[in-house]
Amino acid sequence: MHEIIEELDRRRSEARLGGGEHRIAAQHAKGKLTARERIELLLDENSFEEWDMFVTHRCTDFGMADTKMAGDGVVTGWGTINGRQVYVFSQDFTVFGGSLSETHAKKICKVMDMAMRNGAPVIGLNDSGGARIQEGVASLGGYADVFQMNTLASGVVPQISMIMGPCAGGAVYSPAMTDFIFMVRDTSYMFVTGPDVVKTVTNEVVTAEELGGARTHTTKSSVADGAFDNDVEAITSLRRFFDFLPLNNREKPPVRPFFDSVDRLDYSLDTLIPDNPNKPYDMTELIVKLADEGDFFELQADFAKNIVTGFIRIEGSTVGVVANQPMVLAGCLDIQSSRKAARFVRFCDCFNIPILTLVDVPGFLPGTSQEFGGVIKHGAKLLFAYGEATVPKVTLITRKAYGGAYDVMASKHLRGDVNYAWPTAEIAVMGAKGAVEILYRSELADKEKIAARTREYESRFANPFVAAEKGFIDDVITPHSTRKRLARAFASLRNKDLQNPWKKHDNIPL
Repeated sequence: MHEIIEELDRRRSEARLGGGEHRIAAQHAKGKLTARERIELLLDENSFEEWDMFVTHRCTDFGMADTKMAGDGVVTGWGTINGRQVYVFSQDFTVFGGSLSETHAKKICKVMDMAMRNGAPVIGLNDSGGARIQEGVASLGGYADVFQMNTLASGVVPQISMIMGPCAGGAVYSPAMTDFIFMVRDTSYMFVTGPDVVKTVTNEVVTAEELGGARTHTTKSSVADGAFDNDVEAITSLRRFFDFLPLNNREKPPVRPFFDSVDRLDYSLDTLIPDNPNKPYDMTELIVKLADEGDFFELQADFAKNIVTGFIRIEGSTVGVVANQPMVLAGCLDIQSSRKAARFVRFCDCFNIPILTLVDVPGFLPGTSQEFGGVIKHGAKLLFAYGEATVPKVTLITRKAYGGAYDVMASKHLRGDVNYAWPTAEIAVMGAKGAVEILYRSELADKEKIAARTREYESRFANPFVAAEKGFIDDVITPHSTRKRLARAFASLRNKDLQNPWKKHDNIPL
């Protein structure tokens, strides 16, 4: 028995070394942690239970039969983050460049299958050169198996991808089907075809960083939800992010201890809205002042900045926030912001996360580029997302809510549960100037008369009371009492039960 245990220890030690000391040193030289170091940092101490440590590939072509390494380039298993179960796979770049083989894929699929069976999230730490060329179609089939598992797991358990190295070709599509993607600046990138192929096919000269780096995917493509400076910051931030999420679609989000009074009044909010209706203000200031201890985890902060999405807690419970940002494009909705918010709303609805919508929107962004780009259909995505959502929905209109954008932003008509407005709210088909020019076109030559008509329109419609009179607004509240009123609203909705008509699945306007 002693010899057998020694053999087991020797095999474990070899497996933990991955591609060997020199490749581990090369990984560290790039400023990157190894696959096992990442897992150790991500999970609670001594909580990791590894599976399939001794699995090796089955390829015999191109001399591969003589080059087998235990684990086959991916470390898989489960553990806990702050005591809550999570399944994890971490690709090992020191073993065949983290490339995906048939057995590599089976290990990942096994973890995902167990995650669905046991109702726990999946976190993938991606660091792979793509499909293992030596295996040909077998590796491609492995990718397809992973894609199928991503599809089945979608909406069942949260799926999170952390891109911590190269991610090319088929390797990008599995992360793309997960709920959230985060990247590490300067050491990670994602693209379907690399710079060399791009140059050959299109004659464009571009670097890997320009083509698929963190900056590109957080500012231009919206593929990534956030980026961090190094592996350590990325993983510690991921632990913080994980705490906002429920374990699966049958559970509610976790409730954390909080030390911020629900009855807290913030009189600085009484002066948040400028006297000049055309002057912007920062909506994130309001979000932070509503959150427990001011803790706000923003998503896609550098993309479509005219809308803000992210998570806060109110009374210790997770709340998803969607807010127009008057600092950018006056808070107008456009193609990109509609896509960004719709995706976020649908995630919240999948996983029982209540939604807080903060509204200051003058309408949809006009222009040929928007119309030609399909703003009608993209705007409908957000409309559809709010309309189908059955989670608690609380809405606060702070200033402008004009036209169809008023409807889209979780209005009472889209089954908003509690809809509040500040006294500064203006709810109308359009702004006073545009409305008067249409209603009184025959009087446009008389500037004094038009000015009087504008003042009349503003006094009649530039307030929340017309909507309140019709029951579209449940109450007009004072800004300083907003946290208290919202907390009570969400508390009243904790046992909400609403179901949509049975269907195989909906057909969102993609």
